[in-house]
Amino acid sequence: MSRPRSATAALLQSHKPGAEPLRVLSASGQLGFGIPEASFARGMARRPHVIGCDMGSIDPGPYYLGSGRMAAPEAMVLRDLELVLLAARQADVPLIIGSAGTAGARPHLQATLALVQQIAERHQLRFRLATIASDVSAEQVLEALRASRLQSLDPGAGPLRLPTEAEVMACSHIVGQCGTETFTRALQTLPDVLIAGRACDTAIFATLPEMLGYPPALCLHMAKIIECTSLCCSPGGRDAMLAELSLDGFTLESMNPALHATPASVAAHALYEQSDPFEVQEPSGTLKLETARYVALDAHRTRVSGALWLPRQQPTLKIEGALRVGARTVLLAGVADPTLLQHLPEALQAVEARVRQFLPGDWKVYPHVYGQGAVRALLPAQHGRHEAGLVIEFIAPEAALARTAASVFKQNLLHYGYPGRVSTAGNLAFAFTPSELDAHEAYRFVLYHLMADAPLSDIFQIHSHDVEPVPPLEVH
Repeated sequence: MSRPRSATAALLQSHKPGAEPLRVLSASGQLGFGIPEASFARGMARRPHVIGCDMGSIDPGPYYLGSGRMAAPEAMVLRDLELVLLAARQADVPLIIGSAGTAGARPHLQATLALVQQIAERHQLRFRLATIASDVSAEQVLEALRASRLQSLDPGAGPLRLPTEAEVMACSHIVGQCGTETFTRALQTLPDVLIAGRACDTAIFATLPEMLGYPPALCLHMAKIIECTSLCCSPGGRDAMLAELSLDGFTLESMNPALHATPASVAAHALYEQSDPFEVQEPSGTLKLETARYVALDAHRTRVSGALWLPRQQPTLKIEGALRVGARTVLLAGVADPTLLQHLPEALQAVEARVRQFLPGDWKVYPHVYGQGAVRALLPAQHGRHEAGLVIEFIAPEAALARTAASVFKQNLLHYGYPGRVSTAGNLAFAFTPSELDAHEAYRFVLYHLMADAPLSDIFQIHSHDVEPVPPLEVH
């Protein structure tokens, strides 16, 4: 018996741009942290042609890429995945998920697929699944490094900051951020569900509309706005967002009636994660927003049009890689003595020097003084005069050394004799004991770079297969 026509095949064959708007439902800006069900149900009632979910980001830092763990709790990931997968299969529309499992490396993709299989077995679902593996080998990065095809994206590192070959080889995971060109290859396998490793947020929502013939400028502008669901609204939220795309523009509407997509809120979203409000750089080109227009249809919806698209000849590839730097212990304390607050930077340095005299070894200390510039740089006159919070991290090759350094440092800072001290009973306040907490392994980004002339078809491996529920075991 032949396999039924997939949801992607049905959409590509039946939808005619211009005959009716394409309804794209953004269900989640970071799947696994809770999809509001009432809003999602309203979105499904509008009969979307495609459902998209962003699942990850580099925002949580290097730990999740380096460790291969998800940022979201597994129970919540399962809950959100089940919600969107069941809805998509019931409506028989494509479901597209990008940056699986937070950082999109192989362990994240595999963990996500295991949950999908669990849902399929629980509900006896059958569907065609395509996957994109986004892992980049160290050898591919070294080849680009040696050929001067890497460029740093870190504004603080400068354009010449490149990793060493040893740093590249030490990365536990390296991923590339695939774009619409890779999603197109995956969707050409005609899946019901597509789950990608590390991916551009926009590719999740822009690729199928482009394949259907909608203008790339509109597709990518729409995708840029809806990938964060209702964050583009006033007030912002996490509720599902519906875009209705036609050949001359798109209409944005939150599925929460209390959140309003206004021209101001939608236009302001162009600033989200962008250094330039008029240009959005994508792997395959640049989205130009100077000519974009935002018109209120009513108090709840905005119509968008007018952006321009400048394709580039060769797509670029952003790569991300992280390596382990050690085990981390964090010391938490508070200071309320105004005299110590005046001398705190010198006191921390003096205590570190003292502790190193009787605790040698490869440990490092990083003080973060909240109230004196831990969040942003402050002038001395702006420092808190009444209290400050200390978050001091200790990193060492082994957890035992990090814990020891934190404990000894704490006791020496607690009784450090600074000029003008009134009481010798103790300099610190503790919210709880122990005040030193194990804080997992520590990682740092080594790769946050653009790779020129990247072999995209070699890097991004696409696989597709039929998901079949495993029949229950018969008990005799």
